[in-house]
Amino acid sequence: MSNSIVDVLKTQLTSFTAEPKNATVGHVIDVGDGIARISGLGSALASEMLQFPGDTIGVALNLEEDSVGAIILGESTHIKEGDEVRSTGKVLQVPVGKNLIGRVVSPLGEPLDGKGPIKSDAFYPVEKIAPRVITRQAVKQPLQTGIKAIDSMIPIGRGQRELIIGDRQTGKTAITLDAIINQKGKGVTCVYVAIGQKESKVAKIVADLTEHGAMEHTIVVVAGASDPAALSYIAPYAGCAMAEFFMDKGQDSLVVYDDLSKHAWAYREISLLLKRPPGREAYPGDVFYLHSRLLERAAKLSKEYGGGSLTALPIIETQAGDISAYIPTNVISITDGQMFLESDLFYQGIRPALNVGLSVSRVGSSAQTKAMKKVAGKLRLDLAQYRELAAFAQFGSDLDETTRKQLERGKRLTEVLKQPRFVPMPVEQQVVILYAAINGYLDDVAPERVSEFEKGMNTYLQTNHLKLMENILNVGELTPEVEAELVKGIKEFRDMTDFVQK
Repeated sequence: MSNSIVDVLKTQLTSFTAEPKNATVGHVIDVGDGIARISGLGSALASEMLQFPGDTIGVALNLEEDSVGAIILGESTHIKEGDEVRSTGKVLQVPVGKNLIGRVVSPLGEPLDGKGPIKSDAFYPVEKIAPRVITRQAVKQPLQTGIKAIDSMIPIGRGQRELIIGDRQTGKTAITLDAIINQKGKGVTCVYVAIGQKESKVAKIVADLTEHGAMEHTIVVVAGASDPAALSYIAPYAGCAMAEFFMDKGQDSLVVYDDLSKHAWAYREISLLLKRPPGREAYPGDVFYLHSRLLERAAKLSKEYGGGSLTALPIIETQAGDISAYIPTNVISITDGQMFLESDLFYQGIRPALNVGLSVSRVGSSAQTKAMKKVAGKLRLDLAQYRELAAFAQFGSDLDETTRKQLERGKRLTEVLKQPRFVPMPVEQQVVILYAAINGYLDDVAPERVSEFEKGMNTYLQTNHLKLMENILNVGELTPEVEAELVKGIKEFRDMTDFVQK
């Protein structure tokens, strides 16, 4: 051995200092189905992150006398009995911030879109106590979805929780995607959380959002159908934490949970594997708290606390339209209203397939502009009367003139409220067509031509009465002068086209 190597070794030995490290270490007793039981972690916290071999993260859920029950967030096949598990001292947290916008991430904030790593300086705990009553203010600022039937009859305010409920394949996700697309340029950051969805469906959603320029203000959080139930369980909380970052900065955010039925299923699976006592329908006793602690985090903060907002649109899938089942009734009681989508209406071609009778917004007209409030108040009543009359009219053909007129107007109102996917409509255009329909300007237009009339009229008013449209948007009120100008514009368009049946 050369002298130089000996000298180097001597130098290293003389300068060597041993630093003791304090680590809480346990060992796996048994593992399987994404669940591990660990001994030796007596000081573990609830929801604490645990370090398993192979950089796998776990979360302590059951704190028992002689062991800790943990869920494993990720692949667990390499973990075996006797493996060392380290306590991290940190409660489960996820990266948050502007760098996540436009990305598709896992519930742990890891990129899934192949666009490279995500740099983030800020981390938020996935479980957080909801804003207290004193820090909130009333929900009164509208969050426009761009969907006529919703913005007029079931308005959503910034900071509200509005449930979207219905059977599978009735257009629940389509409504939320339209709402996300409509936030373009409105300063609202959106988070779409896919819970237990097929990867092919999520890929299609991301493609649709990208095509319509909505990924520029959206984060997509994915716990796919092939991922462990543990990831589906934490996904909505992680998505909520990412949206809360923007609320805390005084900005507005919108989070969609698609859907909480699968979230409840994932939690039931985890709870049964952890040997927690089952209750009704084998769900654990705290399944109500599971969703209430998530949805209560939606809020409109008061000005002293930044004035930010988090709006939640949870989705629940029903079986055969049964909204009185366990999980649907739980979530209905937590939220500030629900939109009930009906299969029968969907198959009749009425889309969005909203059942106006069972749908309600508990924030109501306080989350609408004055102009929309004025036209929408009569709309709901007219539609309800039409549905009732239509049910009776099918039994007899001998109808008086007033009834016949109401039926004809109801047909046209139904046509007006139909709207294709990915075509959200600005609020001023919604006010114009609804005003025209309610005040009888469509009564002599053939029902099958209502959609064509609407497009033509909007184009005509945008071209020839631009100041009127800007007034409706900016002032948000139908003053007598604005209303007179609107009537003039509608009559001009009717007179110069062939829509009116002579």
